[in-house]
Amino acid sequence: MPLKVAIAGLGAIGLKVARALDEGKLPGLVLAAVSARDVEKAKRTLAGFKSPVPVVGIEALPAEADVVVECIPAAHFKAIADATVGAGKIFMPLSVGQMLSNMHLVDRAKETGARILVPTGALVGLDAVRAVAEGTVHSVSIITRKPPGGLKGAPLLIEKGLSMDDVRAPLQVFAGSARDAIKGFPANVNVAVALSLAGIGPDRTRVEIWADPTVTRNTHTIEVRSEVSDFTIQIAGVPSEENPATGKLTPLSVIAALRRLTAPIVVGS
Repeated sequence: MPLKVAIAGLGAIGLKVARALDEGKLPGLVLAAVSARDVEKAKRTLAGFKSPVPVVGIEALPAEADVVVECIPAAHFKAIADATVGAGKIFMPLSVGQMLSNMHLVDRAKETGARILVPTGALVGLDAVRAVAEGTVHSVSIITRKPPGGLKGAPLLIEKGLSMDDVRAPLQVFAGSARDAIKGFPANVNVAVALSLAGIGPDRTRVEIWADPTVTRNTHTIEVRSEVSDFTIQIAGVPSEENPATGKLTPLSVIAALRRLTAPIVVGS
């Protein structure tokens, strides 16, 4: 039987994943249900699908599926995470930054048999980071540069009274740990938390965030120094038209992560 997939959120990420499932692009997986903030809009969108599925509340999604993909605002993370992990299902979070304040989910997953699978998202190279983390890692850092508009609404910027409309030159708006970065930029640096969980943890992973009007893409530069390998990775992701804070690579990363669940061959650790 195919694995049933439910999607929490039909925004820039969720809708693309839902369409890929509906179009049969992921063998062995089917779309089973979705949730959305605007229920009527979601129903109209799904009416055009080959196989429309029900729109339900987020806490009802685990009962409909084997896998739940979370791509909703961070404020609703705990509800869907607790429900999915509590039901012993596969939980695929995009708001991975919220995991840092909900690490009880890991222990809960051990009890229920659930699995928490974090997609790579807008980054590349997490397989290499995971590999070196099996040995001794000296340092991991990530420098993120985004067009100023992609950082609008971040809590730390509001707290500091920084307007992104007035940025005319590259401006460093944060430097610190991944744990502190996600508190100030919950919609912008989930990539930093994913990197930290793959490597040496959120307190040792160093993060810089720049509002940079000279770039048109969301750029991330990762530097890793370890006993077995040193490497630098640079990513220049094209922002989504629907949501500049999200790159176009992110929904494709989710699709690739789902494909691994049923693929007869999997490449990469």
